[in-house]
Amino acid sequence: MLSTYRKHQPIFQVLLGAFMISFSAVFVKLAQVSPTTSGFYRVFFGSIFLLLCTGYQRQITRLSAVQIFLVILCGLAFALDLFFWHESIMYIGPGLATLLSNFQVFLLTAAGFIFLGEKLKPRFLAAIPLAVIGLLLIVGFQWGSLDTNYKTGIYFGLLTAVCYAIFLLSMRKIQMQNAHSHFFLLLLVSVVSSIFLGLKMIHAGDSFAIPDSTTLMSLLGLGLFSQTIGWVFIATAMPKIRASLTGLVLLLQPTLSFLWDVTFFSRPTDALNWIGVLLTLSAIYMGLTGQGNKR
Repeated sequence: MLSTYRKHQPIFQVLLGAFMISFSAVFVKLAQVSPTTSGFYRVFFGSIFLLLCTGYQRQITRLSAVQIFLVILCGLAFALDLFFWHESIMYIGPGLATLLSNFQVFLLTAAGFIFLGEKLKPRFLAAIPLAVIGLLLIVGFQWGSLDTNYKTGIYFGLLTAVCYAIFLLSMRKIQMQNAHSHFFLLLLVSVVSSIFLGLKMIHAGDSFAIPDSTTLMSLLGLGLFSQTIGWVFIATAMPKIRASLTGLVLLLQPTLSFLWDVTFFSRPTDALNWIGVLLTLSAIYMGLTGQGNKR
C-alpha cells in the first residue's frame, strides 16, 4: 500500500491540490464581504502561511531586477485575476465562473504558438468551437435575452482567463530561474497581490473588517487551502507527471466547482446544461493536451 502511494505520489498530490482549490469559489460565495475584500484576504492570509513555510524550508533567494519586475507583473495579474473571478462568481455563480477562468488554456497555447514557435495540434483547433458550443449550451443560445448582470459575469469570467494566463506565463518564467523556491515565489506574488488589492479596497471605500465567524473561516480557508497548500501540491508535483495526465487531473477543479455550485447553492441545471459542461470540460482537456513542441 505504501509503495503504491509512493509510486503515484505526484498524481495524488495534484488530485488533492485540485480538490482543495475547487472549494475556492465556495469560500468566496460564503464570505459576507465584497469580491475585492475576499481576494485581499485570500492572498493576505496566504502570505502569512507561505512566510511560515518559506522560513521552515529556508527557500529565500536573491532576485535579479528582471525577476523582481516579473514578480510585480505576476502579482498584478493575479490580483486582477482574483478581482474579476470573484466578481464573476457573484454574478453567475461559482461553477460557471470557474469554467470560464479555465479558458486560459486556449490563451496559453495561442501565446506559445505566436511567441515561442510551438506547433498547434489538430485537437487544439477542434477544441475551440467545442468550447464555444459547450458554453452556449450552459448559458443558452438567446444571448439578447440574458440579464445584464449575467452578461457582465460572463465578461468578467473571460477577463479572469486572460489575467490567469498572464499570471501563469510570468510565474512559469520566474520558476524556470528559481526551480526550488516554490514557497518563496508564491509568497512574493501573494504579497504583491495583497498590496494591489488593498489599494483597490481603499480606493473603493471597502471595509477591512471581517463581519462574522463564517466569513473568517471562509477567508482562512481561501488563504490556507487555495493559496497555500493546494497551489504548492500542484506546483511541486506537475513536473513529475505527464502533461496529458496533469491536464486530465486538473479538470477535477472546475468539475468539482460546478458540482459544489449545484449542490450547495442549488444552481438550476438541466440535461442540456450538463451536456454543455461535459463539452466544455472536454474542450479544456483537448486544449491542455493539444500543445505541440517548438518548431
